[in-house]
Amino acid sequence: MNQDASVVQYSTKGAIALISLNRPKQINAFNVQMRDELYEILSLFQKDDSVKVAIIKGNGPKGFCAGADLSEFGSAPSQIIAREVRWQRDLWGLFLKMQKPIIAQLHGFVIGSGIEIASFCDLRVATESAKFKMPESSLGLIPAAGGTQTLPRSIGTANSLKMLLTNFQVDAKTAKTIGLIDRIVDDEKLEQEVFLIARQMCNMQTNLVGSVKKLIRNALDHDISNGIVEEKFQSKKFLLS
Repeated sequence: MNQDASVVQYSTKGAIALISLNRPKQINAFNVQMRDELYEILSLFQKDDSVKVAIIKGNGPKGFCAGADLSEFGSAPSQIIAREVRWQRDLWGLFLKMQKPIIAQLHGFVIGSGIEIASFCDLRVATESAKFKMPESSLGLIPAAGGTQTLPRSIGTANSLKMLLTNFQVDAKTAKTIGLIDRIVDDEKLEQEVFLIARQMCNMQTNLVGSVKKLIRNALDHDISNGIVEEKFQSKKFLLS
């Protein structure tokens, strides 16, 4: 892959992979090419035994991701076809299957698909100046990258309805309070702090991390008694491995 022409870039620093959304002039608006490249790069990250954790970030000073590239909707025969193209590769299902941890490094505008991408990550760190919004409903659309499913799991029903139905903009302080992000850092310290967290995660065994992620994600789909049985099974499996 020609990194200069790529809209998603991949590099490594020791055991840390850096995945960069690379459409800075469009504030990294999410298009079909970005979906395809992100799918390929996440697959590469999962198979790369030399790395243990990934950081996903947006290039350019304006933001992590400004949401879906609506210009593609106008170039397709219909909005339905445009969205069908996006669904041909199950990028969001791939996020859910990832065994390794992914940290979202968030700054500036984090809108629509940007929030949805971050919600599929395991930890979300944002700058004090970050702004969050889900404008799909105001544009006559239903979120199609998991927003109606991931948001209630992290910020609850009431906050999800507020964001999804009123186009309400959330600042970083509010985002942390409601659980949309996990940590706020000074703008100039974002990269430094995220790499520090990533290095700490590198000390954990990949198979252990994968088991914990699976248990936590399945917890919402099972009653607690079945979840505890599965937890015991995974614990024994790990100790015997």
